[in-house]
Amino acid sequence: MVEELSLKKWNWWPLFPLYPYGYKKTICKEIVSDEVWSIEQIQGLYYVAVPIRMTVMRVKNGLMLINPLPPTKELINELHKLISRFGDIKTIILPTASGLEHKIGLPALSRIFKDAEIWLCPGQWSFPINLPLDFLGIPSKRTKILFEDGIPYQDECFWLSLGPINLGLGRFQEVSCFHKSTGILHVTDAIVAIDKNPPDIFDYDPTPLLFHARDRGDEILEDTIESRRKGWARLVLFASFLRPGKLQIPSLRHIIKYSFRKGFRNKKFHYGIYPFLWEKDWEKSLIGIMGSDSPKIQIAPVLKKLIFPRSDKVLCKWLNDVKNIEGLKYFVSAHYSSPVEFSKNDCENLINQINSKEWKLSNDDDKFLSNFYKKLYELGVIPENINI
Repeated sequence: MVEELSLKKWNWWPLFPLYPYGYKKTICKEIVSDEVWSIEQIQGLYYVAVPIRMTVMRVKNGLMLINPLPPTKELINELHKLISRFGDIKTIILPTASGLEHKIGLPALSRIFKDAEIWLCPGQWSFPINLPLDFLGIPSKRTKILFEDGIPYQDECFWLSLGPINLGLGRFQEVSCFHKSTGILHVTDAIVAIDKNPPDIFDYDPTPLLFHARDRGDEILEDTIESRRKGWARLVLFASFLRPGKLQIPSLRHIIKYSFRKGFRNKKFHYGIYPFLWEKDWEKSLIGIMGSDSPKIQIAPVLKKLIFPRSDKVLCKWLNDVKNIEGLKYFVSAHYSSPVEFSKNDCENLINQINSKEWKLSNDDDKFLSNFYKKLYELGVIPENINI
């Protein structure tokens, strides 16, 4: 047990304290035989956890990593299995300018693979102080900027940018990589595909699913297929809207009433503290974001309301560029289901949605994010001019 925990240990978790904090389970799945692999962990807040993915791609004379993850011993062991068969880690790609959850593992990963070349999305920034790369633990001497310094593996990959979009504090930009031999488009956050079934990584510890499948703090964590799906559906709503419309925050008196009861006074149950109250028809909120028979392809709901309200033309331009890629078959994103079949028709459907009247409308689930964006805009944090 001690040895197993040591494989999952992540000592740098205080820099960005996301669940499961100092111990992170890692799994590796082959996406395309001998060419592409998915290495996954989970991350979140208060058991609101979703998968996060690093893609490993076979390239000339070695391997390329896209979207770094915290390099626990377990993750490094999985990489060494691939290295023994296909060669060294030649390249590490950080394809986003703003996604801190994708940046946090890069410094440690770059120290482990000291000969790997590092490529970054343009416009990297840090908050509250914009620090140089070396201050962030990213070795500048072997770091290059995508497009500004060229692009890696031009014969094997096609690279295209979504953005940049001016956020005021910094920029939103992510760089996508199309792998020509497999027909896979690798994206970070912009497009996701959400399935009704919980991802496989929760099989190792379904606690987050079971915790949120309950309706009160004094209910046991019952491990059934139904409970896992119910908990997953609620996690998706949290991750998509931060505060879903069908969620109420009960009074402190209501929370305390069911807290600290016998059998629930431990960290796993959060001592019976459960500050959520779901309305009876809460599942209606899933209709627009979760597929019933297959993963639903969509623009990530959080980005739709926090990044793209006034930059839909930028988003459509990127989707048009994607639509024109010859040989497009699948996409792999850094979150939720992957790989997912993806065609020119899917791009066209997304473009049509963005150009529809419904795109700019806000329902009950969108209200929290829409109001948050509006407040940031009124305060001048988000500038009037989104162009860079």
